[in-house]
Amino acid sequence: MNLKSLIAVLIIVILSLNSCKKDDPIIEEPVELITTLTYTLTSSDGGSVVVLSFQDLDGDGGNAPVITDGVLNANTTYTGVLMLSNEQASPAEDITEEISEEDEEHQFFFQSTVAGLNISYTDQDSDGNPLGLTTALTTTDAGSGTINIVLRHEPAKSADGVSGGDITNAGGETDIEVTFNVDVQ
Repeated sequence: MNLKSLIAVLIIVILSLNSCKKDDPIIEEPVELITTLTYTLTSSDGGSVVVLSFQDLDGDGGNAPVITDGVLNANTTYTGVLMLSNEQASPAEDITEEISEEDEEHQFFFQSTVAGLNISYTDQDSDGNPLGLTTALTTTDAGSGTINIVLRHEPAKSADGVSGGDITNAGGETDIEVTFNVDVQ
């Protein structure tokens, strides 16, 4: 083998090694444990505050969660604020902050069986799509039923409302789902 052939073979080997680089691995974020969800509703006149809460300190363990239901006033508008945390971590981890930082990857969905109760988004992610950490909840006549809150990770989101507030079109994975009993009086 002459020198030119040896150099050509070396160049081919070097180019082959460089072209066979491994792609950087995609590191999946682990699903965060959410042990506590609090939905604080403050009436527009400031006269009443209703706190709906869910706490399951052992996660999917054997103990049932502690759920605090609520009573809402009829014909009232409330400002709603959701707070989530992982109280198994020490100190407790603020999951709300993480959701806010990763807002494009999350959306809350609200469903109610109470006639005349409406929940609407008052916040958006950085792309202008609904998020749900803050809401407006409006009641009409007296009644009772449930409010279901679902947090989806990586739902189908778009400003034109492909998922909007409709969970049936959302896709993604459920991070937490909580149902509260409510009475409107």
